[in-house]
Amino acid sequence: MKSLQMVLPGKGMRRSQGFTLLEVMLAFVIFALSFAIVLEIMAGSMRSVMRASDDTEVALFSQSLMDLVGTEIPIEEGQYSGTSMDRYQWEMNITFYNAGGEADDTGDAGMITQELAELSGIELYRVDLYLDWEAGRRQRDFHFSTIHSVLANRQ
Repeated sequence: MKSLQMVLPGKGMRRSQGFTLLEVMLAFVIFALSFAIVLEIMAGSMRSVMRASDDTEVALFSQSLMDLVGTEIPIEEGQYSGTSMDRYQWEMNITFYNAGGEADDTGDAGMITQELAELSGIELYRVDLYLDWEAGRRQRDFHFSTIHSVLANRQ
């Protein structure tokens, strides 16, 4: 049989008296800093989501405007503009495509494209779309560009 010995406080064993005020305050400071960091990360994520949503909306709106070229907007040299959804100011410029005046990294590809279009009886038009809108306190803008083709002898 084993015998039990009683150990009295103060004799060899320290009695636990809870946390000191300094330990509690240090734990609270660590918790508050961690919570502030998590909130800042969440706020940054929300800003990124809003910006991505905004950019997606602009891209879809731009695509719908570009799809109007050739149907509701005639493919001929001219300038069109408007305001849509009480938010976007847009301007569309349609010009005759001149590959000789292009300064890009395609080399002679633009000239070959234009020569092939002329040989096949096709006219090429460059469509530039400029969008401006206000996002929060910032003014943002995008530029989209494409080439449309039409038969040269159309009536």
